[in-house]
Amino acid sequence: MPFINSSSSLTRRGFLSQLSVGAMALSANHSSSARASDAAKPDFAFFLIGDTHYLANLSKPNEMEAKSAAICGRLVDTLNRLPGTDIPAVAGGGQVSQIEGVIHAGDVIDTGDKHGVGQIEMQRTELARFKEDYGLTGRDGRLKFPVFELAGNHDSPHGEGLFIEQIKQRNKSRPGVVHVSDNGVHYSWDWGRTHFVNLGLIVGADANITRKRRYASLDSLPFLVADLQKHVGDSGRPVVLTHHVDIARYSVACNPQAPADSKEWDPCDVRAFHQAIHRYNVAGIFYGHTHARQVFQWDGLSTQAQAGIRVFNTDNASHFGGDTQAFFYVESHGGKLLLREFQTTDRWQTGFWTPKVWSL
Repeated sequence: MPFINSSSSLTRRGFLSQLSVGAMALSANHSSSARASDAAKPDFAFFLIGDTHYLANLSKPNEMEAKSAAICGRLVDTLNRLPGTDIPAVAGGGQVSQIEGVIHAGDVIDTGDKHGVGQIEMQRTELARFKEDYGLTGRDGRLKFPVFELAGNHDSPHGEGLFIEQIKQRNKSRPGVVHVSDNGVHYSWDWGRTHFVNLGLIVGADANITRKRRYASLDSLPFLVADLQKHVGDSGRPVVLTHHVDIARYSVACNPQAPADSKEWDPCDVRAFHQAIHRYNVAGIFYGHTHARQVFQWDGLSTQAQAGIRVFNTDNASHFGGDTQAFFYVESHGGKLLLREFQTTDRWQTGFWTPKVWSL
């Protein structure tokens, strides 16, 4: 969990408790009592996970911590077994479709933000187990589908280190990629008509704001602007965006003259992100980080908006510290997204469908 300065920012838990009333109301508005199985076969489907937090053993850094290894491994088993299984009526009915891939919204490992000698070895162990479990292409790991991961604050808060070097190498052979940033970190791909962009820890930085940021954006904002101009333009194609840190707490007024502070995402960068995408057909924005599911519409300043871009905050998927985990199952129907959530309360020994459907 990242440090939050209580004098300048709400904690994640405190903010989400304030957000919950509006978010739950919006969730109810978007939940459908109609059977999702009544819809046509999806154009494609994918899983969206986050916050796996692979953790090595501090006293034996070349070994995985047992609880982390077990829950992360059982998550992969769960993802692999779901396609072709029935979805109950309370979650819209139908069956889990063939899966194009798994998008990982960051915090893949737990120790990438620490720099002791033993902790560097822990990072190597965590990354090796992630590669063993997830592979890259759906044929070189235990996961049966390609994986599209990005960096979270526990992977690389300052844009350096083993995780960043690994993702640069993986992007050279990641299946389906159509555009990689000049620094090798951010990337985009297409599933059907829909264009996907993975943007890392945060989206930034606004070049007009010169103050120091807490986290490194690695020029994800200029990459996004150039990518959408080149690969989407005026086509009206649906766009799906993924990053790690939550929008909700930082969708506040932009003050260009404010001094640098401890905010994880500069509000002026959040504003610039919205300005860069609002004219496009954004089918959804996904992120993790908060370890809690939230669904809302976003107009650039308010998470209580009555209209705007649909935002989906996914729960932690296999964090070593808790029994309850979840991830999204997403279908695309003509560029519109249909979402369900699969959950566990016993560390993926069993799982069940949340009784909700988000049909946009």
